[in-house]
Order: sequence, then C-alpha cells, then structure tokens
Amino acid sequence: MPSPSLAELTLEPVHCRPELLDACADLINEQWPRSRAFRLHSLGQSSDNFPLCLMLLSPHPTPGAAPIVVGHARLSRVLDRPQSLLVESVVVARALRGRGFGRHLMEGLEAFALARGFRRLHLTTHDQLYFYVHLGYQLGEPVQGLVFTSQRLPTTLLSAFSRAPSPRPYCKAPSLTSQASPRAPKGPSLPPPPPLPEPLTTSPPPPSSPPPPNLLETQYHDLRGCPIFWMEKEI
Repeated sequence: MPSPSLAELTLEPVHCRPELLDACADLINEQWPRSRAFRLHSLGQSSDNFPLCLMLLSPHPTPGAAPIVVGHARLSRVLDRPQSLLVESVVVARALRGRGFGRHLMEGLEAFALARGFRRLHLTTHDQLYFYVHLGYQLGEPVQGLVFTSQRLPTTLLSAFSRAPSPRPYCKAPSLTSQASPRAPKGPSLPPPPPLPEPLTTSPPPPSSPPPPNLLETQYHDLRGCPIFWMEKEI
C-alpha cells in the first residue's frame, strides 16, 4: 500500500459511503476476524443518530477510483451521559501503523464529536495504553455504550460487568465464651480436657495497604479474564 500524506486524509461516516462497506469490513477483520456478514451488519447500523462508524480515507493513486479505507472507529452514545461518546473498534491498516495515522484518526474523531456537542470520550484498551495516554486520555470508570436507543441495561448489571472479583470475606472465628456448656455425659466421668494454648503475645501485622494505582494496574477484566483499561478524555 502506498503511504499517503496525512494532509490528504479525510474522515467520513460509513453510511455516507456505502460503496466502501466491503473495504471497511476487510480492514476491521484484518485485526479482529469475524464473518463478513457480521461485519457488514454491524457497519450497516451506522447512522447520524449513533452508533456511527467513521472511516479514515486516503485518495486512490488512480484518478477517478474510490478512496482507500486506511482507518476505522465506531462511536456510540453513553448511558446516562448525554455529552459522552464511547469509542470502539479503532484500527489502522497494518502497513501504515507507526506513521501517525492512528493519532490523525483519533484527533479527527475528537473534532467530529466536539462539533456535534459532545465533551467527553470513553474507550477501552488491552495493549495500547501509552498510545492513548500520549493523546491525553487517563484512566476512568466503565460506561455503557448504547447500541440501540431503545435498549437499556440496568446499572447494577453494568457495575457487575468488567469488575474484579471481590475478595472472599474472612471467616469469623467462633467465640469460645458464647458456646453453651456441654451436657454432663452419662456414665463414668471423662478426664478433663487439656488446657488451651496461651494466647499470642504479639499481635498480627496489619493488612498491607493496596498499592497506589498506576498505568500498569487495573481492576477490570474482559470476559476472557484479560486485564482491560477504561480510559476517558475531556475534549
């Protein structure tokens, strides 16, 4: 793939360029393989009312030919946050990575969102943490993207998802003083029980405090158990 100039790139909604649906599906499947029917169905949901899929386009070297899809990102509304958008499926063509196209895509979609009245973006990542930090994103909390405006998951369900498993509660030792006295056995008396061991004179060490949060730690995991970082940025 010839390397286009960043100045030549444009950002357009996929539903405005239906002739590029197949090329966009191929680009996404290059990173996250799924069936073509699934990808086309997902891209076909794109609309001005969200969710909305944006394509990063490069002009084709052949005059008159359709542009080349070199990047993609999906934007969805966020439950109970009218000024926020959830960014998903951010991908750039493999041959063009490391040349500034990812930054160009993110900066373009931020301008796109800001022009439509949105003020905050949310996203998740497994392995591109520092890329987003360099773009001004910071660690945040989970949010729910709205795929369809008529669907709404309970907040309690959202809270249960992407949460680290709670530590098992400590078992409370039974109180020796609260136990009822045993009944006297019938027949010959038994020898007295051995004395209880002396209590420890040193108290156990206090529990260690949790380490301060940093960019290498997260309490959230995906459905496969892999660490996932929720990030956000005010635009």
